[in-house]
Amino acid sequence: MAASSIFMVAPITVFKRNPTFSIRCMAKTPQSGETGSSKQATTPNMTIPPPPPPAPKVSSKFSDVLAFSGPAPERINGRLAMIGFVSAMAVEVSSGQDVFAQIGNGGVAVFVGTSVVLTLASLVPLFKGVSVQSKSSGLMTSDAELWNGRVAMLGLVALAFTEYVKGSALV
Repeated sequence: MAASSIFMVAPITVFKRNPTFSIRCMAKTPQSGETGSSKQATTPNMTIPPPPPPAPKVSSKFSDVLAFSGPAPERINGRLAMIGFVSAMAVEVSSGQDVFAQIGNGGVAVFVGTSVVLTLASLVPLFKGVSVQSKSSGLMTSDAELWNGRVAMLGLVALAFTEYVKGSALV
């Protein structure tokens, strides 16, 4: 037995083209001998969508910015709540003081100073006509900021409530 017995040769099948295969277009055009009036070429009806409406002009009037449903109040309160919740938790973990002890030990002055700085920093772009949505992209969108602020407001109230209930139960 030679080396030819190790390798088996299988016949290779060759696929032949189907000569009757053809491609047909969906739109029928008049061929030679046909009249154009009886069978007209149909083209798809393509409509161009209308352009999106322009973004509404952001009002920079004081009464519009600070209105109840305006862009400033909930954002400013949410930003203050986010900073307040994180700082209250950090001071409580590091020194053991609850929220009410922090307020009693000079926390009011820090709160007022932070509130003034954050309010001014939030209002300046709004008075210049810059919308909050125009600056949001990626992970931190304007909607995410609103939700984070809402959760921080609830967290700060829950923290104060639980410490109040815990303090009144001990007395």
